[in-house]
Amino acid sequence: MGKFSTYEDRDRVEQECDYAARDLPVTIYDFLARTAERFPQRPAISFQLLSGPTDPATTLTWKDLLERVTETANLFRSLGVGPNDTVAYLLPNSIETPVVLLAGATAGIVNPINPLLDATQIAGILRETKAKVLVTLKAFPKTDVAQKAAEAVAQAPGVTHVVEIDLNRHLRGVKRFIVPLIRPKVKVTHKAKVLDFEAATSGRTHTRLEFDDPKQDRVAAYFHTGGTTGTPKVAQHKYSGMIYNGWLGGTLLFDETDVLMCPLPMFHVFAAYPVLMSCIASGAHVVMPTPAGYRGDGVFDNFWKLIERWNATFLITVPTAIAALMQRPVNADVSSLKTAISGSAPLPIELYNRFKAATGVEIAEGYGLTEATCLVSCNPVDGLKKVGSVGIPLPHCHVRILHHDASGQVQECPVDVVGEICVANPGVFPGSTYTEADKNQKLFAEEIYLRTGDLGRIDADGYLWITGRAKDLIIRGGHNIDPAEIEEGLLSHPAVAFAGAIGQPDAFAGELPCVYVELVGGASVTVEELAAHAKTHIHERAAIPKHIEIMPELPKTAVGKIFKPDLRKMAITRVYDAVLKGTGARVAEVREDKKRGLVAHLTHEGKVDEAEVRSRLGQFTTPWDLN
Repeated sequence: MGKFSTYEDRDRVEQECDYAARDLPVTIYDFLARTAERFPQRPAISFQLLSGPTDPATTLTWKDLLERVTETANLFRSLGVGPNDTVAYLLPNSIETPVVLLAGATAGIVNPINPLLDATQIAGILRETKAKVLVTLKAFPKTDVAQKAAEAVAQAPGVTHVVEIDLNRHLRGVKRFIVPLIRPKVKVTHKAKVLDFEAATSGRTHTRLEFDDPKQDRVAAYFHTGGTTGTPKVAQHKYSGMIYNGWLGGTLLFDETDVLMCPLPMFHVFAAYPVLMSCIASGAHVVMPTPAGYRGDGVFDNFWKLIERWNATFLITVPTAIAALMQRPVNADVSSLKTAISGSAPLPIELYNRFKAATGVEIAEGYGLTEATCLVSCNPVDGLKKVGSVGIPLPHCHVRILHHDASGQVQECPVDVVGEICVANPGVFPGSTYTEADKNQKLFAEEIYLRTGDLGRIDADGYLWITGRAKDLIIRGGHNIDPAEIEEGLLSHPAVAFAGAIGQPDAFAGELPCVYVELVGGASVTVEELAAHAKTHIHERAAIPKHIEIMPELPKTAVGKIFKPDLRKMAITRVYDAVLKGTGARVAEVREDKKRGLVAHLTHEGKVDEAEVRSRLGQFTTPWDLN
């Protein structure tokens, strides 16, 4: 494990040798086999079905994990999955989930699907990735995953086999006997053959692969981005990008003595790559509390005791989870924690300060994206963390800030000037980022730099700052929402002429969807009627707007396009004014700042409680100044 404190450390690692010359495994199976050989009896993965600090847990050593992956990959190959075929999984976290991820990428192409999506969206992803096999849950109390899977497979006739995992095996005592009595019934109308995961895998060889694993790079994973309408965008990941993410963690951050507490879902790139692949590279131990992770019953209430139970050294988190944890006392010994690593959304400074004061632990914020197989940059764990920045580009990752003008000319932006963040690294797949060829058009600068759609700047010390999004996504608690889905839902109402959806600031989720509408001339409708219409016409629950506002006319550009920066300014003003009530301060205006993006400028008449203003607004990511 190398030290990662400064930009010089990053350069030193990069200059050791060309990345292509490093002695790295080519396939995921080799990657895992090397670790199992080095640390056969060390713990690799632990899982708790329930969140209590003394509740039963299941642990696999690296040798166990290799054996489980081997037999599962052999099963998939026996079901007709070749290197170009897809194994999808619709699973919460469990000890089996990383097994399925690794085995799916060994036998074919693995396709994790978010179980919070609805059945229609899941079916769309299964069709887009041409999935042959779907691994999901057997019906279980308090979850509808099995029901969604059955409904989705009925709309995806290419799926030949459904393999079911029964979480009941992780229960102990009387609870294990009760589940079969109260197991929900699932209506099955599809023609796919249904298998039991344990029975089907235990019948396969677990000591060696029953097929060739050619030592060549290939696409081994499909990750969908956001829950959008129509055909989902599916990013393609190669072995080389997956292993690059692991190599970074194993080189810069972790070794075999580390324990990573990861309550993030294994269908998301953050958990699948920077966490799981880094553990494979380093031999570190990953702990997953409850199938729903941070959303699981009692996880936040027991969280610090779980850190103590497992002697966790790293906490993998997101700002929404940090906000929830700060509402609970640190009621256990968390001295084993070295640092917390946060991603998926901007981290408010006040939240960083509160976390550090409560735990004594710093948070290193990083940046990654599904289209780049994840990691791009991170604040140095052992060095200067610039709170609000996403740190230093990682070794062998080249970040440029570019400005594309209307004529297609590209200019490099100087220090501290905002432009589009463009990335080239071993996780970027030039020309073939998405499965659909037309979605890759105009996606690259100079043919190798992925245009992320994020706006940002690089400061004089080489730290990267994200200031906004060119591509307009709403990020709710790390989950991407396409504003088009909200707009289409409202435009389907006969009284609505125009709709503009944006993310409004939220102290807990970072952003919440809100929508401004302009009505058809002469039409009349209430906000309540539009809200009811939105609920029935927007497929994704997370995308249903929290605020709907009817305007006489929406702000538009010269060519008639809705001008969203003005809508964002209105939303920031409305939300901040509501939060500031009683402090004596209010928003005078929201202005675009070249370095900081949109900034709320506050004013006050008479006495103002500055400490209270700082406390209330410190949990939001949109910057502000008190004049």
